[in-house]
Amino acid sequence: MNTRQQLLVEIDAAKARLDSLRSEDHPALLHALDIEYTFESNRIEGNTLTLRETGLVIDKGLTVGGKSMREHLEAINHYEAVLLLRELVQAQTPLTESLVKQLHGLILRGIDREKAGRYRGVPVLIAGSRHVPPQPWQVPLLMEECFRFYAEQRELLHPVELAAEMHERIVTIHPFLDGNGRISRLVMNLILLQHGYPIANIPGDIESRLAYYGALESANLDGGKESFILLIGGFVLAAARRLVQLAGGGTE
Repeated sequence: MNTRQQLLVEIDAAKARLDSLRSEDHPALLHALDIEYTFESNRIEGNTLTLRETGLVIDKGLTVGGKSMREHLEAINHYEAVLLLRELVQAQTPLTESLVKQLHGLILRGIDREKAGRYRGVPVLIAGSRHVPPQPWQVPLLMEECFRFYAEQRELLHPVELAAEMHERIVTIHPFLDGNGRISRLVMNLILLQHGYPIANIPGDIESRLAYYGALESANLDGGKESFILLIGGFVLAAARRLVQLAGGGTE
């Protein structure tokens, strides 16, 4: 059994344990984890709100001195996007390209009306990366191809592999001028939630960010996706084991 197969076996064992504990019966726990996910996903992109501040902005509607309005809106919008993911799962709403645009419109709501929910119309470069995203005229075709891959593979690939693949493909296309990282992570986590797996929360600290960007860079430049899939799988496993412990299942 290779490393990826072994990891998937461990993930599914943790998921089975989690399913037996009915973690969805703990709404306060999921609420706290959704705020934590919002904090970490925004921190990856440079948002400077702390976890405590993120919670106060979301739960109390407070304004934090010295923080920009954009940072406040990023917290509120992302949290609402996570709530939407959970609603979509309950309603068994399929993942589509139009849904990706809807989610993007939500995370940029009140921040940039012109960019929200719209594919970019200009070339872009990514600071600090050697990957050059495709030209704007290629974006609609590549996104269509991305969702053709999804339709073909969603019953064949393990859900964790599928989620990681869709994350990597969308962020590589870089379809929007802003918010590509958040969107690709939301899509990844929607796929995970649809299959009963917990949200994979990638920490925004420097070490974790470097590992995340490094694995993405490798996939972007030479098509080597193994490191990225293993990285995402590791975060899914950690999330499942943590939820088991928090839901009263002890440690494995």
